[in-house]
This record gives sequence, C-alpha cells and structure tokens, in this order.
Amino acid sequence: MKYVLFDVAGTLLYKPSFYVKMEEVLRQFGYAVDPKTLKYHHKILSESIFFPDRTNADFYSHFNRELLYSLGILPTDEMLDTIFSSCSYLPWEKFDDTAFLNQINVPIGIISNFNSTLKEKLKSFFDVEFSDIFVSEELGVAKPSLEFYGKALEKIGIEASEIIYIGDSVKLDLEPALKLGMKAMLIDRDDYFPLQQNRIRTLTDLKQWLP
Repeated sequence: MKYVLFDVAGTLLYKPSFYVKMEEVLRQFGYAVDPKTLKYHHKILSESIFFPDRTNADFYSHFNRELLYSLGILPTDEMLDTIFSSCSYLPWEKFDDTAFLNQINVPIGIISNFNSTLKEKLKSFFDVEFSDIFVSEELGVAKPSLEFYGKALEKIGIEASEIIYIGDSVKLDLEPALKLGMKAMLIDRDDYFPLQQNRIRTLTDLKQWLP
C-alpha cells in the first residue's frame, strides 16, 4: 500500500467521559443502564442516523430520543435537556493505539464528516504530518457520498487499490471505500461487528499491509 487514509471520530479520536456522563444522567432519572449496553446501542444507532458537520441541540434531542427508545426508556424533555447539557462539549482524546501512526512510513491522510476546526484539533493530538485533510464542511459533501471519497482520491492522485482506508462505520466508511476500490478496514475495537471480515481490532494490525 502506498497511502493510508483515516476517518477521525471513533477511529483516531473519542470522548472517554461521554458514556460515563450519560450513564450518570440516566441514573439520576431512575434508570440503571449497563455501560456496555449503552455504548452498543449508541454505536448501532450511529450507523442509521446521519450526523451533520456541525451538530446542535435539535439534532441531539432527536438522536438521544431515539437512543432512549432503543433502551426501552420513555424520554422526557427534562431528561433530554439534561443529557445534552451534561454530555455536550466534552474533551476529545486520542486512542492509545494511535501511537502506531508514528510508525507508518507512507503518506497519511484524513477524510472526515467534520467542520473546519478539525485541522487544529489534529495538531493538538498528533505530531505526524498529514499529507491531506478532507473535511465535509469545506468540500460541501459528506460521507457516505461517493462524491466525497472521489474528490479525495482525485486530490491524492494514487490508485484506489494502492490506498488502505480505516474507519469505524460500516455505512459511512467501509461501504463507500470498498465501492471505489480501496483496501478498506473497519476498526472494531469493541468487537461489535464480528460478522464483518474486513475489520481490524487495533491500528497496529495495519502492519501486515504496509511496506
């Protein structure tokens, strides 16, 4: 492989306190939800609900309402407002296995449904050089649109078959990348998708495809 292309949220960065905060809120309202169950339901729902480049209170009210339904909880406006105020604007952290980025000896790029603040966020977490950073807000098109990936491939200038792509979503990352001929891998650290053959459990698994 001559190039490695990464998704960001859920692939390189995450919010470690998010599920802790949400579990605390649900407990306040009398619901004891197992953290693993909460995380699994949130992940599966994220595969079916589109996240805009810039989220807001209305979006999260809708998303969290559907999440509560999936858990068998009848949502109230008070509960939704409390979840939003407690779980919004939490700090990002990098996954431990992203240390492997420093061992990759081919160009690295980013493609993400994110806003224009992403470039500065990446600088604050990683000391590697990203050859390209493709952000949906700037390009006016978002995952899983093949147009978004097509624009990235055009800019990169390398055959799709020579690019390995890593993301955490079957719908947003894996499917479109495979359709365009990339070597695509689902990063599945929590083993949520055991039926998916194109997956890795840690970024260090990429060693087998790199020179």
